[in-house]
Amino acid sequence: MADPEALGFEHMGLDPRLLQAVADLGWSRPTLIQEKAIPLALEGKDLLARARTGSGKTAAYAVPMLQLLLHRKATGPAVEQAVRGLVLVPTKELARQARTMIQQLAAYCARDIRVADVSAAEDSASQRAVLMEKPDIIVGTPSRILNHLQQDNLILRDSLELLVVDEADLLFSFGFEEELKSLLCHLPRIYQAFLMSATFNEDVQALKELVLHNPVTLKLQESQLPGPDQLKQFQVVCETEEDKFLLLYALLKLSLIRGKSLLFVNTLERGYRLRLFLEQFGIPACVLNGELPLQSRASDPEAGVARGIDFHHVCAVLNFDLPPTPEAYIHRAGRTARANNPGMVLTFMLPAEQSHLDTIEELLSGENGTPVLLPYQFRMEEIEGFRYRCRDAMRSVTKQAIREARLKEIKEELLHSERLKTYFEDNPRDLQLLRHDLPLHPAVVKPHLGHVPDYLVPPALRGLVHPHKRRKKVASKKAKVKKARTRNPLRSFRHREESRRPAAAPP
Repeated sequence: MADPEALGFEHMGLDPRLLQAVADLGWSRPTLIQEKAIPLALEGKDLLARARTGSGKTAAYAVPMLQLLLHRKATGPAVEQAVRGLVLVPTKELARQARTMIQQLAAYCARDIRVADVSAAEDSASQRAVLMEKPDIIVGTPSRILNHLQQDNLILRDSLELLVVDEADLLFSFGFEEELKSLLCHLPRIYQAFLMSATFNEDVQALKELVLHNPVTLKLQESQLPGPDQLKQFQVVCETEEDKFLLLYALLKLSLIRGKSLLFVNTLERGYRLRLFLEQFGIPACVLNGELPLQSRASDPEAGVARGIDFHHVCAVLNFDLPPTPEAYIHRAGRTARANNPGMVLTFMLPAEQSHLDTIEELLSGENGTPVLLPYQFRMEEIEGFRYRCRDAMRSVTKQAIREARLKEIKEELLHSERLKTYFEDNPRDLQLLRHDLPLHPAVVKPHLGHVPDYLVPPALRGLVHPHKRRKKVASKKAKVKKARTRNPLRSFRHREESRRPAAAPP
């Protein structure tokens, strides 16, 4: 059993300003990864730590990093201002989140500790000015950090003391291997390093050899996902592909799954097919398309890419396609039940995929072998009345419709691209041709499919669900048109940085 005194931040010898910031964040006691990692980091040890997504591993490296820098400034000899802490992350979105967390923890020592995020490629000029002021901590992706190092905007060889590689298991898979190896050549021979990861795979082992020196490994004896009281995990066997679409339609249209949901598929084409299918029934959906810039993929700044996604308050994760690896399942499931919020994961499976699902469950169950993925109790025969509607919608989602949906998004990106703005100013005819090109019609939406007659609702659910309930009408046609144009299901995923804004009045 852990020493009770080790459970409180106040017993870690932290600067009072850090303790005040921790109290403001509402953290009464450290999480398991924080309890184990912070004291070791303060002793100057290199760390290789595995902790699940949402376990507080960002603070596990941010707190000791800030403490060590504050202690150095308070007790060490006077030295010139320099960059002494570097945090590497795989995506711009994760860089933004890491910077925000560090700034929150440094709220009462902001005059002593400055933090900069240099992950956005389009802000090179302003970043150069920021780097000239030599912030204490820099956060960014390996490619952006390397770019600044090569241009001599950033010099770390004589000043860096602390290196953090966050989400280490994603860096190589995101294609940063060569940049990371080149970046390390610009660092001093001696520095303290932390590798934080949700999983330990071959890429993490390779990073360990490159970055760490005699590290302490923290492979915490905790589930990689929250427990069953917080995260409910289910599997459902669908006999055919059509059954998967039918079940999804019933779950969403009958409001059997409520709140914000993330649907995962294994290919981009499947993502557009699913979106167009749901739109047939008046269910708004949006594809997170990694081919397009963030602003095109979602208007909300919380949106990430691939396994870097980090939404707040996601109620359910639906694996419409079975995850390709157990690690992919963990990263998908980690998008819900974050912090102390409840969540649910439902995985759709075809009979031929049973052995693959067993491999995933074996990893999740651990040594005790207790089943984690419980059978989802649902009687498919009760929704047979919806099958003809499902088939009708699936017929409308043709390969041509999917192609035009993708082209439509690309066209919108071209029209609104800041990078092409100058080009279109010099070539206005090209802009006019693009604007007046033939209209694209991704799929013909049949309005009658959006209405569900009461006689089709399963008897057990009649009176409990209201699939045909209409939304409250807006005051004017003009407002209604504006709302239809701007409606985006991802805009309700609010970013933490926007949480200070007054909440919108309920419709």
